[in-house]
Amino acid sequence: MNKNTKIYIAGHKGMVGSAVWRALTQKGYTNLIGKSSKELDLRNQQAVTDFYATERPEAVIDAAARVGGILANNDFPYQFLMENMQIQNNLIDGAFKAGIDKFIFLGSSCIYPKFAPQPLKEEYLLTDSLEPTNEWYAIAKITGVKACQAIRKQFGKDYLSLMPTNLYGYYDNFDFNTSHVLPAMIRKFHEAKNNNHAPVTLWGSGTPMREFLFVDDMAEAVVYALENTLPEHLYNVGSGTDVTIKHLAATIQKAVGHQGDIVWDATKPDGTPRKLMDVSKMKGVGWRYTTELDAGIAKTYQWFLENVERIKEVKMD
Repeated sequence: MNKNTKIYIAGHKGMVGSAVWRALTQKGYTNLIGKSSKELDLRNQQAVTDFYATERPEAVIDAAARVGGILANNDFPYQFLMENMQIQNNLIDGAFKAGIDKFIFLGSSCIYPKFAPQPLKEEYLLTDSLEPTNEWYAIAKITGVKACQAIRKQFGKDYLSLMPTNLYGYYDNFDFNTSHVLPAMIRKFHEAKNNNHAPVTLWGSGTPMREFLFVDDMAEAVVYALENTLPEHLYNVGSGTDVTIKHLAATIQKAVGHQGDIVWDATKPDGTPRKLMDVSKMKGVGWRYTTELDAGIAKTYQWFLENVERIKEVKMD
């Protein structure tokens, strides 16, 4: 890689893609390509083939996907399976046929079995059944991982996959219906603070443990994989540490400045007791996270305050 290497970031408007774009720009990369979904429909194979032929990127970072929470995954299983396979298959196969030697595929920790031992190791992939509520998305992402592995094995190209833990940060989704736990909490505590520090009700007991990674750290991991030739095809990316949901709530409450009570609704489900990534392989090749949870939450809340008026509710169509 050099600073003029032509790099295509698929999904450059999303939380992860925009973070990768920022990281590369800050490092002096000057030849980045991004196309909105209106400019390039990644579900259209011919459109992607034509794009590669015209733009001829030298490296591709695939941060594009149809994403959503448990409700969206459950209500739209076909879209989550088919559209994600279309997007990644067109990008991966198109890049391979266009002679592109470097491809980084971004996935999710949901590719691992529901009852896999903790922390989650890369070798646990395909050893047991998936979490039923998001298996459609997970299966699509698994096919992307295996496609990159197959190209790497058969043709020797540097195609690899990075599986992040729970990400949060700038340009996150703060919609109550489709967001994940951390951004949803930020918005809940913020609105309660503005409502005379009203009590905040949260689901479950607060005892489950979760791992979180600031999205700019994820972007740094992508850049590291871009600039180095890593020896394996699949790497977990995370902090390697987890906290209870109660600890998370207290950290967010402090960052927001909410002074009311937190009420735990034990009639609501807790979900999986623990979900932690084993990140020893990424550490072994020389990368580790730098943003601690309290600092990352403070940065995210500041961004939320600066953009709260234009944050839109995300709806599935």
